[in-house]
Order: sequence, then C-alpha cells, then structure tokens
Amino acid sequence: VSRTEAKVALGQMAVPSLFQFAIDRGGTFTDVFARCPGGKVRVLKLLSEDPENYRDAPTEGIRRVLEEECGVPFSRDHPLNTSCIEWIRMGTTVATNALLERKGERMALLITRGFRDLLHIGNQSRPKIFDLEIVMPELLYEEVIEVDERVVLTHSNCQLPEKSSHQITRGSTGDSLEVWQSPDLMSLRKDLERVIARGIRSIAVVLMHSYTWSVHEQQIGKLAREMGFAHVSLSSEVMPMVRIVPRGYTACADAY
Repeated sequence: VSRTEAKVALGQMAVPSLFQFAIDRGGTFTDVFARCPGGKVRVLKLLSEDPENYRDAPTEGIRRVLEEECGVPFSRDHPLNTSCIEWIRMGTTVATNALLERKGERMALLITRGFRDLLHIGNQSRPKIFDLEIVMPELLYEEVIEVDERVVLTHSNCQLPEKSSHQITRGSTGDSLEVWQSPDLMSLRKDLERVIARGIRSIAVVLMHSYTWSVHEQQIGKLAREMGFAHVSLSSEVMPMVRIVPRGYTACADAY
C-alpha cells in the first residue's frame, strides 16, 4: 500500500473522540501509531529495551503521546489513566524470536503416564520422507513428569479391561467418559518440588482427553500455582482440540 493510499484510507475512517493506539513491539524497536481525538496521527519509534529511561516500551510510547497531546504530565511511576483511550492493539515478534533462537523460559512437561515420548515422536510427518538422516528439532522442555491419571471415552464395544468402579461423566463436547484414575496430587507435589529445585518455574500440562474433560489439568494447575510456579500452561485452556500432539506442542510453546 502506497503512502497516498494509506492517507486516503485514514481519511475515510471515522474521526475518533478518544485515543487509539496500534503498537508493534519488536526485539530491537517498538513502533507506536496513534490516532488522537480529532483525527491527528502520531508515530513514535522507541528502543524496546531501555531500562535507564523506562520499564516498558509500549507503555512509554502511550505515555509520551498522552502527555504531549493532553498537555499534562503523566508519571512513569504510576499506572496510566486509560479513560481517554478507546483501544490499544499490539503485535509482537518477541515470542517468535525467543522460540526460533531457543531463548525462552526453562520449562517442564507434565503428561499422562505412558506418553512421555509422545511429543518427541510427534506425528511422523517429514518434508522429505526418503531422507536417511532425519534432523529433529530440539525439545522445548527439560524435564518430563508422567502423571498417574487416566480418562477414556465410553464405547459400547470397547474391549479394554473393565474397571470395577469408575466415575462416569460427560465432557464439554458431549462425549461420555470414564474416569479410571485421578491424579495423585501428593505424589505429584514431590515431583514438582524436584523440578523447582532445578530452577524450573514454568510448566505445560498435557493430559489425554483434557480437550473435553479438563478437571485433572485444572487440579494440577491449581497445585502448581500454589507451589509458586510462575507460569502454568494447561493444554485444555491454550488449545482445547482433540489431537493431543498439536495441543501439546502449543501448550509447550506457550510455557516456553
């Protein structure tokens, strides 16, 4: 889009009565585009990291625009008054850069027992299927904790060994489920304490069938937060889809 076309497009937009901000927070620079009351446009470019002058580049860009346009000081040490802001839209490449450069947070994976290698195996899709040397990407997680829990879908013709006593429930998708085993939170606490001792403060929880019945993931998430984990990514919240492999990859990327 040319500059002339962009100006025409802006001219056709309704004149705002409040401030509107669109921000691109990159690894090096942060670009701030602001539409002020009356239609005036302001553009700023800031260093994304400048701790001597401000703690957060997007917030600083908004603060400068408000201060200059409103004619009153806005302190860096206090939250901004957002009553004069209609919306803020922000995109960032920081997470993508951290993933590509492998500079994310140290993390652990919690997964249903018996599936510890599932995300390493993946779905076996390979761009060059006949290559003799398969190069696999590095795993995002440092530690794997297998959770003793099991939920299965109810089938009238199921040939799995029957459990004498189990809870029958219905998932969010309407599927009938049998809870064969609930997680042992006391035992899991010991495993999580070991992870904390290694300096890991972020975890991804990926359990079988949690896309439709998330109770076990919620229980584990509550325990982990109480123990002081800074970030807990539950696959049932991040990406509640049937297929556990892409659901697990997404939860791990979120925790990372």
